Amino acid sequence: NKAGASGTIGVDATVRATPDGNTFGFGVPGAITGLPHVMKVPYDVSRIQYVSLVARIPLVIVVNPSLPDATLADFVASAKRQPGKYNYGSAGNVTTPHLGGELLKQQTGIDIMHVPYKGASPAVTALLSNEVQMFPGDASAVLGFIKAGKLRTLALASPTRFEGLPDVPTTKEAGFPGVIVESNYGIIAPTGTPPEIVQKMSQAIAETLAEPALRQKMIDQGAIPTATSPEAYQALMQAESKKWGEVIRRGKLGLE
Repeated sequence: NKAGASGTIGVDATVRATPDGNTFGFGVPGAITGLPHVMKVPYDVSRIQYVSLVARIPLVIVVNPSLPDATLADFVASAKRQPGKYNYGSAGNVTTPHLGGELLKQQTGIDIMHVPYKGASPAVTALLSNEVQMFPGDASAVLGFIKAGKLRTLALASPTRFEGLPDVPTTKEAGFPGVIVESNYGIIAPTGTPPEIVQKMSQAIAETLAEPALRQKMIDQGAIPTATSPEAYQALMQAESKKWGEVIRRGKLGLE
């Protein structure tokens, strides 16, 4: 387990491994599509061999229940009436919640303050205590609190509704189609890994994710099981990198 540094240590270990088909990594989206735009990562992103997407985790925009806003449109209207009054928490600078909040700001023109925390858990704790008023977080981080009635959902930043939260409207349905944020997790390998091994692993992932029990377990935990070809996974991550690079530059975001 090569944890730490927002996934960059694990990606680096994978990219530098001998490409003999014995080493695979779990690709963390921020380490591939976000952080390379704000820091010098120790690996070359172009040296990643993509194998298959495994899960898409949609971002859910949640607020403290004490807020009067019942919908995302209500929240945006309130924020526009009271610039600077609302703030939102994130799991840290240039994490998915930070980028999601910045995208919402850029798409709507609202003025809300970003408050970074050291992980999703303290950010959710801050939201529960009304230290921050909004958290745009992965469904996996807030699903339990939503179902317990401790957080109010405004919208799901996904192209389609999520089976785990069927009553939550998408941002498109809420009138903000440009606010699409999903964390894409998958299996990667070092460049040069034999193609036949890459294809075999990709096929095995697809077969595994088709198992009903596993699929339901992932949904219950806030993830959308999604298998792809190596080429489709690579194209997705390249598109995501371009998208978030533009958001980062426009918002002049950094690690500090």
